[in-house]
Amino acid sequence: MRLSDRSVRTGLTVLSVAALCAVALVGGLAYRSTQVPHGPQHTQAVAVATPAAPRTAAAPEAEIAAEAAPPGVEMVPEAESPLPIELRKSVGHAAGLNKVKDPLRLVSSAAYAIDIATGEVLVKKNEDAILPMASLTKMMTGLLTVEAKLPMEQIITITEDDVDNERHSRSRLRVGTTLTREEALHLALMSSENRAAHALGRTFPGGLGQFVNAMNNRAKQLGMKSTTYSDPTGLSSKNESTAHDLALLATAASRQPLLREYSTTPRHQVALGGKTLQYNNSNRLVKNPKWDIVFQKTGYIIEAGMCITMNTRINGRNVVMVLLDATDKNSRLADAERVKRWVLAQAGADSMAIAKHTPGS
Repeated sequence: MRLSDRSVRTGLTVLSVAALCAVALVGGLAYRSTQVPHGPQHTQAVAVATPAAPRTAAAPEAEIAAEAAPPGVEMVPEAESPLPIELRKSVGHAAGLNKVKDPLRLVSSAAYAIDIATGEVLVKKNEDAILPMASLTKMMTGLLTVEAKLPMEQIITITEDDVDNERHSRSRLRVGTTLTREEALHLALMSSENRAAHALGRTFPGGLGQFVNAMNNRAKQLGMKSTTYSDPTGLSSKNESTAHDLALLATAASRQPLLREYSTTPRHQVALGGKTLQYNNSNRLVKNPKWDIVFQKTGYIIEAGMCITMNTRINGRNVVMVLLDATDKNSRLADAERVKRWVLAQAGADSMAIAKHTPGS
């Protein structure tokens, strides 16, 4: 029987999808067998003085590549490793939020930007849509940790409870690794280390359940009316919020000096198990001299898409921006650049209007 061209194309498409699923399944099995330890390793994580690397002014904002590790230092892969676009579909895309038109032509499904000094809303797009927030969750994890004034030098041990058995996210912190609460906070904020973030919640007074309750209570105090937390990492899609609510959280977190410092560290070296590991910031814009970022956090799970929030200085204004559900890292950064250009353009328009109505001008 002769197949039509359409039948052939359909068959090839099915085979392609099956092949991609098989590769993903095999990769997932291989990852589990090598990354999840079967017994405690008892390794002490110790911070190492990290040599400063020069910023490259010539690179465009959305095209800053990850730097090479110094000799004798092993680079830790980024925590955010999305599947190919054709194998994932976020909640926002499923709802068609990404198709909503806006003046900036943003790729992100939801966006919100505000001048925190004046309260002026600068950008908004689906800002009240409730979406998974991924690792933007760790902003609240960090905020509660510093507000509780727990001893930062206290040693925390990574346990089996901290291992992600749902998404099998990567981590170099094996079961049995010990590190200070301060080190765990640093890694959770700047490189989105999930086991470190989970350990912070698990070792909170009263345990993990009490920590999650505290997250939800603090959200209510901040006026985050559409926000729900279920874990301290953001790996669960039940962690939900809006761009508007997350701007409130980012503003509050930005007031904490330790959170500002740790979230914007470009790179951080840790001595772990006889090796020196270099963690890089999950937001490449912190290494860009054209950006003045006070505080930031990135996030990704399939359901949330690529997310980012930043408190950044633009033309003398402290602007908090939130972008949810971009399709990939480049579009996430490109949207941030669009917001920045929009704010600069609005400032220019305001200056022209003032000059036009000034006597003698």
